[in-house]
Amino acid sequence: QVQLVESGGGSVQAGGSLRLSCAASESSWRTYCMGWFRLVPGKEGEGVATIDSDDSTSYAYSVKGRFTISKDNAKNTVYLDMNTLKPEDTAMYYCAAGSARGAAGICPSLMSRAQGTQVTVSS
Repeated sequence: QVQLVESGGGSVQAGGSLRLSCAASESSWRTYCMGWFRLVPGKEGEGVATIDSDDSTSYAYSVKGRFTISKDNAKNTVYLDMNTLKPEDTAMYYCAAGSARGAAGICPSLMSRAQGTQVTVSS
């Protein structure tokens, strides 16, 4: 099972930017769907963005045009660049790997997830 280690996150004012990174323990991650989902206490979780082995990407409607997911195969790392952040983006963000193709920001059939990192956007 691929191990994922997440970094980045923090606090920023509305309109600001942050970058999340997710490093995988092995190169086999390249065959998976990789992505982020976010959780807010008391609310339903939301898939944010995904990137597949062929570099196809998908995004939740709420972040499309503001967030960009990318990967560096040489570093076994996936990135989530978050721009024009809004207070409603405040959440715990989790990097995850799934065994099926991503869609609408969701990696189906999750196989592994990182420890999570808090993103807080103040107005």
